[in-house]
Amino acid sequence: QVLLEESGGGLVQAGDSLRLSCAASGRTDTIYAMGWYRQAPGKQRELVATITSGGSTNYADSVKGRFTISRDNAKNMVFLQMNRLKPEDTAVYYCTSLIKAVGEAETWYWGQGTQVTVSS
Repeated sequence: QVLLEESGGGLVQAGDSLRLSCAASGRTDTIYAMGWYRQAPGKQRELVATITSGGSTNYADSVKGRFTISRDNAKNMVFLQMNRLKPEDTAVYYCTSLIKAVGEAETWYWGQGTQVTVSS
């Protein structure tokens, strides 16, 4: 079994920063891409940022220049540094990763989500 666990969400004011963390644990064989999605109330889940195992990154236009995704391959972790937060960044943030578990095919796994609330 593979688990993804997020941490670091909270309530902040506009202009503040937050750092989200996500750790993969369990019977992981190989971890490929990792990323963050978010879902605001009444809206569909949307891509925030992704990072490949080699470190190539991709960002949603709405967060470019404000958010930075990074990973620590030795610790099976991915991070999202969020700066200059805006009220429209309020959402549940989900960690996701393409992982080959021991004895299984590659599968996209998801965390339970962490709430980020930005007040104006």
